Amino acid sequence: MNTSLDNLVLPPSKLLINGEWVDASNGQTGDVYDPATGENFTSIAIATPDDVDTAVKAARATFESDEWRKMRPLQRGKLLENVARLIEENAEQLALLESYDNGKPYHFALQVDVPQAAEIFRYMGGWCSKLHGQTLSVSPDGQTYHAYTRKEPVGVVGAIVPWNYPFAMAAWKVATALAAGCTMLLKPAEITSLTALRLGELVLEAGIPAGALNVITGKGSVAGQAMLEHPDVDKIAFTGSTEVGRQLVHACAADFKRLTLELGGKSPTIIMPDADLEKAIPGAAMAIFFNSGQICFAGSRLLVHESIYEEVIQGISEFAKQLPIGNGRDANTVLGPVVSKAQQDSIMRYVDIAKEEGARVTTGGERIEGEGYYVQPTVLADITPDMTVFKEEIFGPVLAATPFKDIDEAVALANDSIYGLGCNVWSQDINTAHTLANRVEAGTVWVNCYFIIDPDMPFGGFKQSGWGREVGEEGISEYLENKSVCVLLD
Repeated sequence: MNTSLDNLVLPPSKLLINGEWVDASNGQTGDVYDPATGENFTSIAIATPDDVDTAVKAARATFESDEWRKMRPLQRGKLLENVARLIEENAEQLALLESYDNGKPYHFALQVDVPQAAEIFRYMGGWCSKLHGQTLSVSPDGQTYHAYTRKEPVGVVGAIVPWNYPFAMAAWKVATALAAGCTMLLKPAEITSLTALRLGELVLEAGIPAGALNVITGKGSVAGQAMLEHPDVDKIAFTGSTEVGRQLVHACAADFKRLTLELGGKSPTIIMPDADLEKAIPGAAMAIFFNSGQICFAGSRLLVHESIYEEVIQGISEFAKQLPIGNGRDANTVLGPVVSKAQQDSIMRYVDIAKEEGARVTTGGERIEGEGYYVQPTVLADITPDMTVFKEEIFGPVLAATPFKDIDEAVALANDSIYGLGCNVWSQDINTAHTLANRVEAGTVWVNCYFIIDPDMPFGGFKQSGWGREVGEEGISEYLENKSVCVLLD
């Protein structure tokens, strides 16, 4: 594939506020870099607190307008379907934009990220006409009452999305909030804002009213903080690190903003002695190496029964050595660069710590020198629970492997974490599979598969991996308030 910028169509490098593309109020902009080359190829606006205030007012005005509040649910669903169709029509450009902005392989963005974004708009469009309450049997004193519940949109939402899946994560939040009848501000990660801006264009083109979606680019410490502190923002929806999520909890406590958090993970891959290793070995490898390990639920801890431990370690190491690494616009690339120099440095610090603490490096363990931000796919063997790489999220293509003796030890090791986002189980025994699914503390357990994400399957974590759920019926419920109504008929 031609990697020339001539093929790339860039979105406006401005803020989307109330249906208009505007500069930051102080005129400030920030550079955007291609992780594959380190090249600065465009810029974005850096929003101020005044810009956030203007966007919140626009979102509030639209939320309270007759055009939005009285819109037929079926019509709102049609508009979301319009967005889904426009995403599909612009799939190649969206995937290319994501590759330049984030570094991920173009063909993976085209096969995974963009279709998932279209699917969530289409799925949530179907929910618009199905958000209803129920009648209640209320009889406290013998008189006759008519009691029922209503589901109402929570109001103005501030959404903050990460840099690892910029377009898909933005779509998850935008589609769900709009389907619920909310309006919103979308704050993408500063280093990966381009597809969020393009999504803003498509939402307007689809006919969704101005002000329903506002896109605010810039720094989390400024624009994000302004959203958190704004009294007219009713809910914050955040995907990102547990450290930042903890800060959001404190910030939202001041005025009791509704808050959902999809945070970090240190997800285990458990390979039992009866597993089909022809499937489990590549499955375990891609659970950590896909997207260069930059996935919140990456299978970054490998727990293997001691009877097959060395065989699995060797198999995954050989698999890793064969993975093509390179520019995301190369059709042969499986591992693109990590998102930034800072992320590359962070990953290598963890590898160095692991070596110092006694890890055995069976493959990789080095950065790839030259232009761009590349890290070798790395397998660290003989990791014990007291080691840093067993406990802390690395967010890179680094696998920490530990043997276990029996199912009880596998469960204990899997649950020995502050996180509880995902888990992968490889076993051909149905009893073993269901036992592990029941006992492991994780929001999603995949058995003999991995990376199965669907709009109908709620996603979220236990413990410090977050609060609430994304997508599915549970996901849209996070954007709704329940109101009880009781009418005396006597």
